[in-house]
Amino acid sequence: MAGAAAGAVALAACGTGSGSSSNSGTGDTVAPAGPAGTAVGTLSEVEVGKCKSVTVSGQPAILARPTDSTAACFSAICTHQGCTVAPAGNELHCPCHGSVFNALTGAVKKGPAEQPLPSIPVKVDGTNVVTA
Repeated sequence: MAGAAAGAVALAACGTGSGSSSNSGTGDTVAPAGPAGTAVGTLSEVEVGKCKSVTVSGQPAILARPTDSTAACFSAICTHQGCTVAPAGNELHCPCHGSVFNALTGAVKKGPAEQPLPSIPVKVDGTNVVTA
């Protein structure tokens, strides 16, 4: 996996108001995000380098803030067997079988999961994070 820099790519351009977004670096898998512009949270709700649990279109998700002006979002459903992961510092832990994911990129750090968490395309709109 590309690492933390890839997670920052998701919104680096959006922080400047360009409105562009891209996959957050978790491969080609993208979780359903609902209609574009759906509120996910605000930048002030998440410390830089941290993440928090959120709900996107009724599904559990993780909102991460890799840098001061960027955000990334991932499904919170473990790619191993579908349990919901939970934030634990700079990692996401699956309570069912012990998989560990990078909280800023969704990349697998420790299995049994082999696939990263699916990304949810988001962009920064002012101080808000919304689906792209």
